[in-house]
Amino acid sequence: MSIFPRISLKPEVSDYLKSVFLNNEVLAAVGLQEAESRFQKLLTCLSHPPSYTCVRASTHLAPLEEIRHKLGEDLKKMCSSSAEEFSVQILPHPRIPDVLLLPVDGPRPVKQLSSEVVVGAQCGSAVLRGAHVFVPGIVGSPKYMKAGDVVSVLSDLEGRCTRGATSFQGKRGFVGNGVAQIARSSIFCTDEPTKGIGVRMVEPLYQSPSFDGVLPNLAFLQNLPSVVVGHVLGPRPGERILDMCAAPGGKTCHIAALMEDQGEVVALDRVKNKIDRIRQNAQMLQLRSIKVYCFNSIRAVSSNAAQDTEGPPFPPESFDRVLLDAPCSGLGQRPNMSCTWSLKEICSYQPLQRKLFHTAVQLLKKGGVLVYSTCTVTLAENEEQVAWALETFPCLTLQPQEPHIGAEGMLGAGLSPEQLRLLQRFSPELSWDQTGTAAPLPCRADGDTIGFFIAKFLKN
Repeated sequence: MSIFPRISLKPEVSDYLKSVFLNNEVLAAVGLQEAESRFQKLLTCLSHPPSYTCVRASTHLAPLEEIRHKLGEDLKKMCSSSAEEFSVQILPHPRIPDVLLLPVDGPRPVKQLSSEVVVGAQCGSAVLRGAHVFVPGIVGSPKYMKAGDVVSVLSDLEGRCTRGATSFQGKRGFVGNGVAQIARSSIFCTDEPTKGIGVRMVEPLYQSPSFDGVLPNLAFLQNLPSVVVGHVLGPRPGERILDMCAAPGGKTCHIAALMEDQGEVVALDRVKNKIDRIRQNAQMLQLRSIKVYCFNSIRAVSSNAAQDTEGPPFPPESFDRVLLDAPCSGLGQRPNMSCTWSLKEICSYQPLQRKLFHTAVQLLKKGGVLVYSTCTVTLAENEEQVAWALETFPCLTLQPQEPHIGAEGMLGAGLSPEQLRLLQRFSPELSWDQTGTAAPLPCRADGDTIGFFIAKFLKN
């Protein structure tokens, strides 16, 4: 059900995306009316959250049913101790053995109040997926707001609200009502940065349990396609695997768990504080096979084939499997009511992805598997990259993916029907009409995802 406006994009970005989704191959296959309809549905569904929360269960530590039971007990306790009163339904995914699904209740009939707190767009999106409002996300509040006041929370869609504003009439989206936990003066009139919850949501527009501190080592919040990536990579015990752009470490930890913590998972990322987060996640999940390095993956190939040092750069053909979950424009993320990026920024990722691809192929052993993934919807970063890779690296061939629960690849990059069938594109716009209907959650979960793309290659 649509309650928010379509995602707000710069006109040049909107025109670019329209040319992608109405390219000549698509028009020839489905016609102008259907292509236009799909594009409009994409813009609408991107501003809305999926109809469920996806949890990856740490089945290397406990059986799925035990985790499901513990999660239910913990969430019931948390809901009974707060103003939230709703039954928590937890369903196993029918095809993915380490995934639990929790339905989201929304949109709900919540009345907007006159007392308004304005939050940044990123904070607003987090609230739509079950979070409370943390103090750093607040950009504006009523002049005399004090702890205990009931307020409406609105998301600043275009980032135009001046920090400390007492009112704001720009483009905004209502995300629910809550109780202020802190006075205005403690947010804006202090030298020390304030942390913690600023507004505790009691009437969110979309209601789903907050996972703050819930089973941190057994239940890991992760988008469904991101979990699928680990299974598609297919890690096996004893292998040596490279995760090239690993932060924050969700996929790294999943890979180590799937190989029963036997072998070695090398995680690289170029940002130091992100590396610390990967280490923390690995430690929390009791995974000892993960080795983390702060390093630029583009430079991860050593010119010295005889090098015997442990860390990067590595000799060519050092890894059995490589995951390249590439930096991308992120246009598949949901909910996202606004993207302020220019077309130049959106288009800046393709060259970087190709540099990383060159490194990935060099570091992969013959007979090894390379999985390339993004959380965006453009052709340039997805199917066009596949077409480029197959032409640039004759040693690569596309492989079937298991599980394959998304749609096939999108027309427009000159790939054959057989090649498109081997790709996996999660396209929420294709099932947007079914969202919020009576269809059972496990049936609609595979379609109602973030926008995402997966390609699997074998190096011959």
